[in-house]
Amino acid sequence: MSNRVKSRPLSEYFSKLKDRRIQAKCLHEFLDLIMIVTCATIAGADDFVAIEAFAQAKEAWFRDRLGLKLPNGIPTHDTYNRLFATIRPEEFHACFLDWVRDRSGDAKVPLIPIDGKTMRGSKRKTESGACKAVHVVSAWASAEGLTLAQVKTDEKSNEITAIPQLLKLLDVEGVLVSIDAMGCQKDIAAQVVAQKGDYLLAVKDNQPRLLADVQRLAEDALEAEYVGLSTRLLEELSHGRQEMRFCYVIQDLSSIRDLSDWPKLRSVVVVVSSRCDGNKQTDEVRYYISSRKASAKTFLEAIRNHWSIENQCHWVLDVAFREDDHRLREGHGPANMSLMRKIVLAMLKNADAECGIKNRRLKAGWDLDYLEQVLRGFAED
Repeated sequence: MSNRVKSRPLSEYFSKLKDRRIQAKCLHEFLDLIMIVTCATIAGADDFVAIEAFAQAKEAWFRDRLGLKLPNGIPTHDTYNRLFATIRPEEFHACFLDWVRDRSGDAKVPLIPIDGKTMRGSKRKTESGACKAVHVVSAWASAEGLTLAQVKTDEKSNEITAIPQLLKLLDVEGVLVSIDAMGCQKDIAAQVVAQKGDYLLAVKDNQPRLLADVQRLAEDALEAEYVGLSTRLLEELSHGRQEMRFCYVIQDLSSIRDLSDWPKLRSVVVVVSSRCDGNKQTDEVRYYISSRKASAKTFLEAIRNHWSIENQCHWVLDVAFREDDHRLREGHGPANMSLMRKIVLAMLKNADAECGIKNRRLKAGWDLDYLEQVLRGFAED
């Protein structure tokens, strides 16, 4: 990112967290525990048992290089579990936002995709007997590969209430905010516009009246052979598959019945895609609405970049961090460790290495000089 402010030492960001432990029973320094969890997570530890094992193996390094005193030795995995269950997620999140602001400075990101992810391993039975898992809704800077903010919910259906909370944490002025069909809500569109941003919302069956109108516009455009419309055709061979995407933009929206209910609605975007993989062909038509007037080329790029939150964030967390396998359920632990993994992911993306995130984690565990480089890059880039 341009215009970055020089970041402070990592421990300084975490120093604002409130230690809610019973002090008379505490054997370990609060920030020591946070730093151990951070370093061990960078180095490939995926749960608190592995974090304890890493800390035991690298105790001398933690003392000599990081300056941790560790007067009572290495904490047990139960100690980390209890600590992360008690930290308030909003306080942990505030520390993260502080770092994001330092990383980004005054720079503006052109596109912010918003999407949710269920942490499947966090499933727990409620008093009613139902099983619920923690669901986290995140905002992603697609151009920078950085999580900007997140909000925790107890169910995927609660994304509709979580997205407005998330938007309040973001500066979206002049930014295109892309959200899947769950977020295609009039109030959410109004909030983005009120915050001086633009929305790009997928339209599906949860808005049947709008979907019917948009589909009718698309059919009319097809019959008119797209005369007067901005269009973009993209064909490519990717991973042995032949893919075609055709995008067109409709800006005469007078026939949309509830047009006035959608704040500053200016464009309907249609993407027709076809994928051939061997003898199998898959065709799909997707519909979007936007408050921005732009070309088909611009919208097609934005729609493709929206999925970077899945490919570069959620998928990486599952593959490189095994997030769906985690069985953390106690207190605030799932939400806090979700954010910790996103912090570490940002650090590893920033690190210098010609390998993927999973192997960067392994390298950090094997090579303490490289682990120190990851930590320095986080603080000094």
